[in-house]
Amino acid sequence: MKSTVTQIAREAGVSPATVDRVLNNREGVRARTRDIVLEVARSLGYFGPQAARRSIVIRLDFVMPAGDNTFMSGLKRHLVEAVEQRGDVSVNLHLIEGFNPDKLAAKLLELADASDGIGIVALDHPTVREAVNHLADRGIKIATLVSDIHNVSSIGYIGIDNRAAGRLAGQILGRFLSVRSRRKVAVFAGSLAYRGHEEREMGFRHILSEDFPHLDITRLLEVQDDRQRAYEEAKRVLAEEDISGIYNIGSGNQGIARALKETGRYKDIVFIGHDLTEPTKALLLDGTMDALIDQNPRVEAREVIRLLVSEIRDIPEPEYLPRLQIVFRENIPRQ
Repeated sequence: MKSTVTQIAREAGVSPATVDRVLNNREGVRARTRDIVLEVARSLGYFGPQAARRSIVIRLDFVMPAGDNTFMSGLKRHLVEAVEQRGDVSVNLHLIEGFNPDKLAAKLLELADASDGIGIVALDHPTVREAVNHLADRGIKIATLVSDIHNVSSIGYIGIDNRAAGRLAGQILGRFLSVRSRRKVAVFAGSLAYRGHEEREMGFRHILSEDFPHLDITRLLEVQDDRQRAYEEAKRVLAEEDISGIYNIGSGNQGIARALKETGRYKDIVFIGHDLTEPTKALLLDGTMDALIDQNPRVEAREVIRLLVSEIRDIPEPEYLPRLQIVFRENIPRQ
């Protein structure tokens, strides 16, 4: 049942006659008073339950890794920008140091009484899964972002098909190294505790075994998305082995590039990585990197907010999910 004019007048602190003028769009009411009356009317359900839900500002929280990961820094910026374009959402960012599932789970549980919806770049670990399911049981909507986790009560995943991304990287590398002599390949990952990194590694490994058996993965290195650690590991591998190709699953591209340049190998080693940022664009332009697989963090930020808000309000909205894009030096898009 619709709220009455009298109820709206009482809550808004105006006369019923003023409410009547506002609701019937008649003149004689100041703009500020009109806004107050309409807001009260929406909150009381005068225009229907969906409008009432829309008038409430939703609190969203995002739990993400800290560090010097350029892609994650861009994603955080795009989340803030996407919220600024809406008037119905507030956002809080929470950064977790290191690849620590216990810290991640503890932060999620801290948000149990404060948040309407949470987006998480999640480690696939039992403590994290338990925390997610606990929040879902409390009625909090959870969406995974960039890297998914299975067997949890989340409302959905926003990100690319990471297994397909790994296969795509293998296809590119295999075509660059198409001479059928035996070649050695090194793979760098942030952490295989990220399902997304694990799936990329699996996809890459499978397509090499299927279509490019002359390419041997001789090193798989977890560098925790740390630029300095990536540099040190790359420098060591280049000193110990005759590597023909490098696939970097996660962050740390700048560290690997530094090692390639210092050893003078940046022109003869095929280097494939992920995510178009200002630093990786520069590496494409100078020839250190040969190709990037991009996932468009601007779209991911917009879509994870859309997903959370639509689930919280129970109002379906159209989806425009991110797609894989191969970027070479010759087709760098404007950012």
